[in-house]
Amino acid sequence: MIDYKMPKLQIGDLTINKAIIQGGMGVGISLSGLSSAVANEGGIGVISSVGLGLINPKSKAGYRENNKLALIEEIRKARSKTKGVIGLNIMVAVSDFDDFVKIAIDEKIDIIFIGAGLPLKLPNTVTLEELKESKTKVAPIVSSGRAAKLIFQSWSKNYNHIPDVVVVEGPKAGGHLGFKYEHINDKNYTLEKLVPEVVDAVKIFEDKYNKKIPVIAAGGVYTGADIYKFMQLGAAAVQLGTRFIATHECDASIEFKEKFVNCKKDDITIIKSPVGLPGRAIKNNFLEDVSAGIKHPFKCPWKCLKTCDFETTPYCIALALTNAQKGKLNNGFAFAGANAYRIDKIISVKELITSLTKEYEEIAFAELSKKKTVTKVA
Repeated sequence: MIDYKMPKLQIGDLTINKAIIQGGMGVGISLSGLSSAVANEGGIGVISSVGLGLINPKSKAGYRENNKLALIEEIRKARSKTKGVIGLNIMVAVSDFDDFVKIAIDEKIDIIFIGAGLPLKLPNTVTLEELKESKTKVAPIVSSGRAAKLIFQSWSKNYNHIPDVVVVEGPKAGGHLGFKYEHINDKNYTLEKLVPEVVDAVKIFEDKYNKKIPVIAAGGVYTGADIYKFMQLGAAAVQLGTRFIATHECDASIEFKEKFVNCKKDDITIIKSPVGLPGRAIKNNFLEDVSAGIKHPFKCPWKCLKTCDFETTPYCIALALTNAQKGKLNNGFAFAGANAYRIDKIISVKELITSLTKEYEEIAFAELSKKKTVTKVA
């Protein structure tokens, strides 16, 4: 009998029925609505923690306090809608990083995905004992085997403890990219190259701690065939962001979603973010203005990104992304993965995950059938 079913993902004592993770997308693209829908279908639904205080202020206490209140509310709303696995995406680059990790552990989030920087040390709001006793798993997001090795070495040396899983995000991802401009289209930096590299990098720590460290492939994963391909390269699961935007349950406005349905391949572009990183987005008038040197003045309520020079930056990226989430695309823009132009309609999360699973199983059956035939002939 040929076992062609999509495997489950096991992270320590946490079992995920579908090896599919929905990427955390901010500002406000993946909140309780999308994350709970994905969790209900057996995958990992991920809330993005960034900039929530701008979307729906909860008090007059200020932007920073509103961020925390809004995040707690979204986590609890997601929990009320599902008994599945819920993750939280937290950026090392945000000034609220330490606070958000504390909230995640206090609210018993199943897994924290940590990106936009290397988490070489624990936040000052959480002790090692609290982390070990917590049910929350830790998943750093990296763009190379070298970055994965640095994180695991640092944790091992300083804490005699290591993260539970690692996400490797390739250069076809949407949003901020952890690559130099010249490496984005370089064949030596493809996800196909990076997955085995990261698998090899964590192997020494798996052996040392007698602990399986699953590697999750992300950035440009679009079909069930892609999922099968990356699993054959050593990934235990995949993460998709862009495909989940064009779903009914996505927390963005319909105008935002339609931007993806209507975009063409030539509309996908690489921009220079105000925080100094390359990013992939969909062209629009706002980005054309920025490219032409037109500034969008703003008042900074709280330096939300550690690296942002708000006094000289041409626009507030948090505000621009918030405007886009609300459908005000003349005053903002949409980050998008390299395959965004392939989207042609808005479907449900259930339809998407069912389709991905079917595609995976069809190619897995075909490939495994070939191997079985070859074995018999041999």
